[in-house]
Amino acid sequence: MGYTYHSRTNPDRVEVSESGKWIATFTGGCYTVTLAGPERTFSETFKVDGETHHASVKHSTWVRAAPGPADHTIDERWLSHALDANWAETPDLLAIGMQYVKGAPAVSEGDLQIAGDAGYGPLADGRRQEGADFNDYLGLRWLYPTDPPDAPEHAQRRCLDCSGYMRMIWGYRHHLPGAGYPDTLPLSLRPRSGSTMPRRSFDSRVGGRGVVRVSDTGSQGGNLSAFDIGDLVYFDASDDDQGRLDHVGMFLGRDTKGAHRFLSSRKIPNGPTLADRGHRSILDGTGYYAKAFRAVRRL
Repeated sequence: MGYTYHSRTNPDRVEVSESGKWIATFTGGCYTVTLAGPERTFSETFKVDGETHHASVKHSTWVRAAPGPADHTIDERWLSHALDANWAETPDLLAIGMQYVKGAPAVSEGDLQIAGDAGYGPLADGRRQEGADFNDYLGLRWLYPTDPPDAPEHAQRRCLDCSGYMRMIWGYRHHLPGAGYPDTLPLSLRPRSGSTMPRRSFDSRVGGRGVVRVSDTGSQGGNLSAFDIGDLVYFDASDDDQGRLDHVGMFLGRDTKGAHRFLSSRKIPNGPTLADRGHRSILDGTGYYAKAFRAVRRL
């Protein structure tokens, strides 16, 4: 039996089913595709005031980047490859993101370490400094098609700030082995008319790839059902930038307690986490990041 397609609105998207079961959603103008796959648990164990806590998200949604922005013509070859990759448990965007949390083992391609426990940034005057992009973590000079070359900062080796972390996951790392085409999201240092993922979080929110799912109204983000796993979530988490959105993470799903949990790289835990070290990594309620939550973009 073949695939069945259903056109939906708000946002414009195509839902794909097979034998009556949902298997994928393609959103118009977006690289992001959510897909069915084996059930997984993403978790971290952490301590607060000497007590051990656990943060866990469990579901069967997988997230991959298509070769280009989706329209109503679905590439069934790509879809078949992506579904096969899920059942083979080839890492998707969510699994790749977990390869940088505290205690994650090193992953190498040849003599280049491409993943493993990442810090946020070097200390200066007692504070973690932002500025670590994916190529700083890798220690590579990066060439962009329309921007000047970007040399790595030695002090930021094995570090990723919040937007650098998202760019590592979506741009440098994400791939579908054996598919025969590149499927990384295009990167740039500066906004490029909505065609790339720029360096800074506030630029990617305003002028990045994809569609806005929750607009920034200057107050706490509203409807938590308006976005999906894999969407980028944005925050106004600082008092010194005149309301500019200064933090970005990725929505991981609802945790085992029903809260909307996200994954991001932050200063207090010194690196990527889904746990509640420093502040709770959830969008619900009145916690630090819940109150700072402002907007959502689907890439």
